Amino acid sequence: MKAIAEFEFSPQSLDIQETPCKILIVDDEERIRAAYRHLLAGEGRIIEECGSGSEARHRLEDRDVDVLILDLNLPDIHGLDIMEWMVHQHVPTAVVVFSGDESIDSAIRALRHGAFEFIRKHGDPQELIDTVDRVLHRRRIEREQALMTVRLEQSERLHRFLVEQSPDFIYTLDKDGLFIFVNGRVQAMLGYTREELLGKHYSMIVYPDDLEHARFVFNERRIGERASNNVEIRLQTRTRGVRHFENRTIVTILSAQGIYAANGQPTDRQFMGTSGVARDITDRKKAEETIAFQAFHDLLTGLPNRILFKDRLGVALKQAKRKNKRVGVMFIDIDRFKLVNDTYGHHEGDELLKCFAERSRSCLRSGDTLARQGGDEFTVLLPDLGNGDDATVIAAKMLAELKRPFKVAGLDFFTTVSIGIALYPDNGETPEVLLRNADIAMYQIKGRGKNGYLHYAPDMHSGHSMRLTLEGDLRQALEIGDQFELYYQPQISFSQRRTIGMEALIRWHHPRYGLMMPDTFIPLAEDTGMIVALGEWVIDRALCQLASWRSKGFTRLQLAINLSPKELERGDLPERIMRRLDTYAIPAEVLDIEITETLLMQDAEKNISTVKQLRNCGLKVSIDDFGTRYSSLNYLRRFPINSIKIDQSFVRDLNPDKQSSTSIIHAIACIARSFDLRILAEGVESEAQRQMLSGLECDDMQGFLFSQPLTAAAFEGFLSGSDFPARDRATAPLM
Repeated sequence: MKAIAEFEFSPQSLDIQETPCKILIVDDEERIRAAYRHLLAGEGRIIEECGSGSEARHRLEDRDVDVLILDLNLPDIHGLDIMEWMVHQHVPTAVVVFSGDESIDSAIRALRHGAFEFIRKHGDPQELIDTVDRVLHRRRIEREQALMTVRLEQSERLHRFLVEQSPDFIYTLDKDGLFIFVNGRVQAMLGYTREELLGKHYSMIVYPDDLEHARFVFNERRIGERASNNVEIRLQTRTRGVRHFENRTIVTILSAQGIYAANGQPTDRQFMGTSGVARDITDRKKAEETIAFQAFHDLLTGLPNRILFKDRLGVALKQAKRKNKRVGVMFIDIDRFKLVNDTYGHHEGDELLKCFAERSRSCLRSGDTLARQGGDEFTVLLPDLGNGDDATVIAAKMLAELKRPFKVAGLDFFTTVSIGIALYPDNGETPEVLLRNADIAMYQIKGRGKNGYLHYAPDMHSGHSMRLTLEGDLRQALEIGDQFELYYQPQISFSQRRTIGMEALIRWHHPRYGLMMPDTFIPLAEDTGMIVALGEWVIDRALCQLASWRSKGFTRLQLAINLSPKELERGDLPERIMRRLDTYAIPAEVLDIEITETLLMQDAEKNISTVKQLRNCGLKVSIDDFGTRYSSLNYLRRFPINSIKIDQSFVRDLNPDKQSSTSIIHAIACIARSFDLRILAEGVESEAQRQMLSGLECDDMQGFLFSQPLTAAAFEGFLSGSDFPARDRATAPLM
């Protein structure tokens, strides 16, 4: 069969009328639509908007929209359903998905449903602008080609021109599979000239591994709907490189059908060969591979994420059961990682994570898997273990490797890890149980001082079960409200020999475990967020009790209440406290809010602002446990506080026979006097301690030497009958 000859075609200039480009924005949030409208506004553009999927479908029925900016999560119809409807209705509008949906599956499905691009809302706005510009440019080219086709539809020359200008590789084969026509696109796509392919067999451009699969497509005899359509075939370039092909809507693209002579009856027509079209989708394949990688890997470290890790663990467990082998799971947490983030910033923290991942991987076997669970937590899968000691050897190797310092902000930073180990089948037979038990073991080693590894033991689980039980009981206690009680520890002025105030301390009367101290449940309340509700209860109950004592004539008592850092984070804290003071008719200056010294180091600027608001309301503010952290004197100068409390650990170390034991308290007292602050020593338990504190001009004290924390009724008796009564009663109790 003779090859089709070359031709030349120079189409006349078409009079294409400039029409405004129509852009339809579909999003259920009005402010986001307004932002899109502002971003995409330009000359020659008409921008419309819809707030729901039904409105969008109704508007798209007119088939005059050029670009659809589509959010997937609409209130009535999912964006993918709209795209599927557009395919069935043959709506020619180009779709740009601009969604807040972080799901990788949504991105892949959107591309496969025909989306021109998938852009996340939280990305760079310029990406949306550039994408719309590209779409409109492509739409203009498509419009020009469509007009050309309509005007010259019957022209064979125009037909050949369009074939030559097509972005797709178009070819014709004779009945023996030899090329008799290829368009000019083949040279840009595969590197072959037309002359190099004409008369050659199609197998010349097919990747060898796909030859058997390609045989059915390149020898296609069927026509119409039964013909080969959207078949993925790998073709190789002139240099034997591999390329991928696909159409716009689904993954595979190579389409072909038989060619028959026009004469004779349909059943008697002579088979002449095969024609086909192939589109290069190399870039899209790379994009899909990238999306697939991101779905199962941590982008920062390149390690498998928890999804892929759990899948591999499941496979390893099945193989271990069949081979009667052990599987090890390690849960790893980097000690003091938060210090790096807080001190040097998240960039340096990310660099530390990447270096840690690289070093840890070097300690593992080729078949092991290191994964990042999130934050500074990692997991390790150790398949095919002979015994549990093998996991111990690897853990010890990791600890030894991490003894070398990391570079953080140009400085040597020594870090350690806490490793929990669980074994199959000894410590669990499912991925969930093994991960949970390794996590429990990791927290156990953290509680024992960190920097080590520990195998899971069944008795560890009881502690976690106890914690979960207490969490549920604490929530119920907050709802009921009658299981808590406030105790009050007197604060005295020794020189005046009178009680000047008290610190409110909460106790929990647990229905099963009896009276529980704050150290047992306050950390749990802080971890679970219940500390805010608990703090509300303390403030309300303490102020109610103070109002009762004031009505009995004890009007000069100072009430001290501890404040959790989480409570300080709430912007409405001053307003909430003032409302309760107004409710009980208590002056603001009698309430002393105690905050820990740690708050000086955590978001200092925000906390300084909050403390200033408290002081502007007339409240007093004290720093509790002063001297136990590493706060800057500059922060101390900037915090508008009234007093500092000397931590009991310093008071406990006071020794009349050791002169140096007073040095820290003496320094704190000097600091307090230089800032004109009141000081109060807590934890005073002996007369010797009291005398030394008085010698250091620390007159205000609290501790067991004077009284342990008392119930409200016992404290009221202390105010009248102790060696340190509240002698400042201005009026007699009302009868």
